[in-house]
Amino acid sequence: MDFAELQSYAQTLLQNIIDWFTSPQFYAQCGLIFVAILIAYSIAKWIVKSSPLLREPPEQDSALGFKTWVYRFKGLVTPLMVILALAISAELSRTLVQQSWLIRLVQGVAVLVTFYTLISNFIVSPLLKVFFKWTVMPIAVLQVFGWLEPTIAYLDTIAIDVGNIEFSAYGILRTLFFGLILFWLGRVSNNFGQQLIRRQEEIDVGTREVFAKLFEVLLLVVIFFVLLQIMGISLTTLAVFGGAVGVGLGFGLQAIASNFISGIILLLDRSLLVGDYVELEDGRSGTIRELGMRSATLETFDGKDIVVPNETFITTSFTNWTHKDIKQRYSLEFQLSYKTDFHTLFPILKEAIASHPQVLSGDGIPEEEWPDVEINGFGDSGVDILVEYWIEGIDDGKSRVDADLMLIIWDVLKEHFVEIPYPQREIRILNSSE
Repeated sequence: MDFAELQSYAQTLLQNIIDWFTSPQFYAQCGLIFVAILIAYSIAKWIVKSSPLLREPPEQDSALGFKTWVYRFKGLVTPLMVILALAISAELSRTLVQQSWLIRLVQGVAVLVTFYTLISNFIVSPLLKVFFKWTVMPIAVLQVFGWLEPTIAYLDTIAIDVGNIEFSAYGILRTLFFGLILFWLGRVSNNFGQQLIRRQEEIDVGTREVFAKLFEVLLLVVIFFVLLQIMGISLTTLAVFGGAVGVGLGFGLQAIASNFISGIILLLDRSLLVGDYVELEDGRSGTIRELGMRSATLETFDGKDIVVPNETFITTSFTNWTHKDIKQRYSLEFQLSYKTDFHTLFPILKEAIASHPQVLSGDGIPEEEWPDVEINGFGDSGVDILVEYWIEGIDDGKSRVDADLMLIIWDVLKEHFVEIPYPQREIRILNSSE
């Protein structure tokens, strides 16, 4: 093509563009676009003004963040109304002027704006925002301009064969894209579902934990099978493959499977609940903060977390201090002099110990749980005294009752001049004349 032909082609293209921009069809579509956007903005403004959930941000939202999620849709109302109004305008333009591509183009831009708003308002993770902006937005652009199907067809031609399996660029990208979306949706659904289950106060804690973990497992299984369908792997092939490698994996995953089954058993028989204070066979102890499918997390009073495999609670013995009843009995031991008037001292000590706010005593408490002071034995240097008392909870961490009671007992003994004996030995010399 020489310069004259190129100049003629450019002049023809320019004339066609000028003719089109001055045609009645162009002005008709521009008018329909303007009217559609104006109506869409008016309807969106009315919807936001009429809805209490969209009009003002919620001050308190205890219903699993439902009001906050609804309020985030405020930014989507206008783009959605514009898309709907442009769709109606496109059908109307096709009927009146037999053209609608300009309206479709503007509608595609509105779809892109809606996707961008959706990503900005509902995805918190910066990594996921980047992922969706660099995947969903380009796909939407390709769809708007009609380039998506040719692009897919081209990517499908880039393939390699590994045995009887063909891997194409489109298949790999599709698996990665939908896999990330599925796992993200799975995590969001898992968090939402577990919160919803754990908020059911009419169900006891153990049953709620069972339902929450079963919901998590079921969700993972569903995501796994959906991902297999996306990858194009049939369940028959998976069964053959599982039979071939199942034995080998069984030995390697034996400990994991054992802990998983043990976790199910613990959740079902309710021998352990979140909040129980547990002492293991090796002396370690703590409050159960989390019961997982593989392990339990014990939180100690000194701020440490002890991760205990579930199998430990099935194969070894442990002490659950607060499972049935949070009330516990504790004791203090000390010695007093043989010269002490115990008939006078014991009632005073009982009253002083009962004055502690965490010690159970008084009306409504069984008499056998009241503070008790008694003689426990006769030692070489003094009389052994035993103090017994009941409290609600564990005598450690925030509830250091024994330290307070020892100070109270010390004050009482000092006030009444009661002697705490030192070790004594009596020596007698026989035949003193020699």
